Amino acid sequence: MYCAYITTIKEIHSHSNADRLQCCEIFGNNVIVDMSYAAGDRVIYFPVDGQLSEEFANDNNLVRRKDRNGNNIGGYLEPDKRNIRALKLRGEKSDGLVLPIAVLAKYTDITSLKDGDQITVLDGHEICRKYIPCGNRRTHTGDVKVSKNKKEEYKKISYPFFMEHEDTEQLAYNQQAFRENDIIYLTRKLHGTSFRVSNCLEFTTTKRNPILKKLFHLPDKVTSKFQIVSGTRRVVLRDYDGGYYGSNAFRKKYNDFFVDKLPKGMTVYGEIVGWINNNTPIMPKCKNSKVKDKEFSKQYGTETIFTYGCEPGENKCYIYRITMTNDDGVTIEIPTEETIKWCDRLGCEYVPLLEKFLYTTWEDLNERCKKYLDVPEPLAKGSHVTEGVVVRIDNRSKFTAYKTKSWAFKVLESIIKDTSDEPDIEEAEEFIINKENG
Repeated sequence: MYCAYITTIKEIHSHSNADRLQCCEIFGNNVIVDMSYAAGDRVIYFPVDGQLSEEFANDNNLVRRKDRNGNNIGGYLEPDKRNIRALKLRGEKSDGLVLPIAVLAKYTDITSLKDGDQITVLDGHEICRKYIPCGNRRTHTGDVKVSKNKKEEYKKISYPFFMEHEDTEQLAYNQQAFRENDIIYLTRKLHGTSFRVSNCLEFTTTKRNPILKKLFHLPDKVTSKFQIVSGTRRVVLRDYDGGYYGSNAFRKKYNDFFVDKLPKGMTVYGEIVGWINNNTPIMPKCKNSKVKDKEFSKQYGTETIFTYGCEPGENKCYIYRITMTNDDGVTIEIPTEETIKWCDRLGCEYVPLLEKFLYTTWEDLNERCKKYLDVPEPLAKGSHVTEGVVVRIDNRSKFTAYKTKSWAFKVLESIIKDTSDEPDIEEAEEFIINKENG
């Protein structure tokens, strides 16, 4: 879930190429601010990939607007989008937006806000949300609601133990989650679409004849059996027609691959990368010229396509998590080493493992992560940049993992959202499900 954060500027330094600008570090991110800010100021920080509400943006004159002479007398945000992007300004990176905490005074008593507070809505006023470009969203059919025939009107099929993918929060905002001597695994974060498959209990509820049900006080009939079922991040796939891409046929081979392989109760979570078909990559592509960085274009060519080494028409699935769930719905998390062994037994691939170590300090963890950011993706033989790193704390009973993204990927992601014909499938799916749930 996207949110803004209350924090305090600890250090501030001059911009390397602008006299009227300076830079501060917020949660390890460099953010450009004007000369009115100083160390010790309490602020609200908006990470990239967010959208300010129309009310909040207008109240604080953050969107572009012009006077009669065509001069801009507002901010730099597009009125319709109001999205926070990763950008470079005169050679310095700016990773997010910083505003004085006073901008929230209209909506709440700011003296009650403390560092670390997460902000989305204040006193009924929306402040920000995750940015999903509405104008580019495909028609989503076939996944969220499954059409029913007449027979299905009397039957309800459910998979209550088929758990959705866990959300992976940003590493930068979760320092408090780490303890000394935690067992840490670093793996590559791959830019694809989520996949899950399980040999789990399928429950079928059959409605009784209404007259007999009332006369004899009969409950509906419930039967169960173990069944292979697959899904996207949030949606159970009953068939492979329709869906976000127009067809989910490219997912079917991974469902079929695990048939007769998974023990009862096992659920496998992974990421599918590469191509849907010969013409369409799973994730949107981007013109590198829009990055406005000659060195980036020189290194990665004219266009970024997140192929991960797959040829057009090909895709691969990388597993990152396995669980076991018993007949009562109790789920046990399989540790990383055992997950890797299970991948070997099943004949599937584990996400690229980078490091295993014991946690010592926050600084050490971040230095380790930085080595794998803003570098060419090895799986793609360097043809595109890495997305980022996932940090998993392995000695927890519950799946606990955090992500950190490459700067270059953040820039590409911002551009793609503004220019691509398609938004991120998982964000679109999340949007649709949340909208239907009210």
